[in-house]
Amino acid sequence: VSTVFSGNGPSGICLSYLLSGYTPHFKRASLHPHPILQRKLEEAPEVSILDQDLDYLSEGLEGRSHSPVALLFDALQRPDTDFGGTAESVLTWWHEPDRAIPHLVLGRNPPGGAWHSIEGSMVTLSRGEWMGLPDLPFKEWLKQKRRGLRNNRATAEDIAQYYQHYVMKKGLQKNFRCGTVVTSVRKVSAESICNHTQKDLQENSDSLWNSSEQSTEVFQVDGFFKTLEGDKEPFSIYAENVVLATGTYDSPTWLGIKGENLSYVHHQLSALEEAVKNNSVGIVSDPVLIVGAGLSAADAILFAHHCNIPVIHVFRRRVSDPGLIFNQLPKMMYPEYHKVHQMMKEQTAACAGPYECYISLPEHHMLSFGKDKKCIIQDKNGCQKAYKISMALVLTGSNPNLSFLPNNGIDLATNSDQPVNPKRNPIDVDPFTYECTQEKGLYALGPLAGDNFVRFVQGGALAVASSLLKKANKNPP
Repeated sequence: VSTVFSGNGPSGICLSYLLSGYTPHFKRASLHPHPILQRKLEEAPEVSILDQDLDYLSEGLEGRSHSPVALLFDALQRPDTDFGGTAESVLTWWHEPDRAIPHLVLGRNPPGGAWHSIEGSMVTLSRGEWMGLPDLPFKEWLKQKRRGLRNNRATAEDIAQYYQHYVMKKGLQKNFRCGTVVTSVRKVSAESICNHTQKDLQENSDSLWNSSEQSTEVFQVDGFFKTLEGDKEPFSIYAENVVLATGTYDSPTWLGIKGENLSYVHHQLSALEEAVKNNSVGIVSDPVLIVGAGLSAADAILFAHHCNIPVIHVFRRRVSDPGLIFNQLPKMMYPEYHKVHQMMKEQTAACAGPYECYISLPEHHMLSFGKDKKCIIQDKNGCQKAYKISMALVLTGSNPNLSFLPNNGIDLATNSDQPVNPKRNPIDVDPFTYECTQEKGLYALGPLAGDNFVRFVQGGALAVASSLLKKANKNPP
């Protein structure tokens, strides 16, 4: 098989679509609100965007992503969305099956990846139409379900269902293998394995070995898939290219302090939902401690507030810190997060505010968790306080699990002394192909490459597809 992706979330689905012979073209007679981009698109309307110079097309575009290709693909699909406009996409999609590249998409969950692990009723941060994939608007799909968007936003359950529907509707399911776990990806020499047959997972797909003369090294992808009976069946696949699209939902960040492994300390919001369900926390219990100042922490506070559960909220930053996500969100679109931000401001331990059952401790950090459910918290002046709590939720972000790569993928990171982190230390990729600078044939997409919103991961898929088509020489003259 030419290409294997590890991860079947939105990045993997979008790339599978682009590698299945679906090619984007500029829709003649459409008008893009960005005049320079419009002029460039009119220069070669008969050439697919995949075959054009992505660097040239994306030059001069600005927006909420650092990736030029992400901004380009977003601008083509949603021309004026940041200004509240609803201009139609300037792309039209052709199906050219002879340009398809054989590939397999491996994932633990059904298509949609981690969206299947998120509490179904959670409302997304992004507007609903930003969650859509190419050539099947999310809004249209919701309309068929006779549902509207709440405040322009969608629930996680809607999105998970939409991604599964997309794979079926676009006929991509033959490329997907769900219930698979990748345990190792490494480079091996093609000669040493030429005699071995490829096992399972491939069901008669074209063998790579027709082309083994051209490339002397290939990737060996090992793992297992879970059968219906619950057994683990091992597999080995050889591929010329591997795309890492595993996202970052896998392993929550730990604080690394004493007592963090005690049974009442959790690192996922679902633990609070579970505790409420089986009545182990409630209105009269000791407060729940929530650590962190991102959106997961805010979701936990909203959930606790809704259930009248007392909360102590600890975070390191100042409430006015511009780096705080709440200071970057428009109030109108995100009223519930704005409410949490208000609580954080007005309800510090120093001065009681209007919200009962909630205390905010800005510029504090955790020192330890005790066996007796007492935790020690320190303020910026070194002053320590002890609080008795019922449970703790440490929600300070998550790290990708790259244990299947040599040295946990650290050698691929922008700073190769530190673990890969989507915000601080993404995998170092070429901005116009998303190929890893340290390992040719290996590509990274989505949060691993620093693209953290579904809206912007699709440009990375465009870059990878463009690069793989050039390699396979499936470009028209």
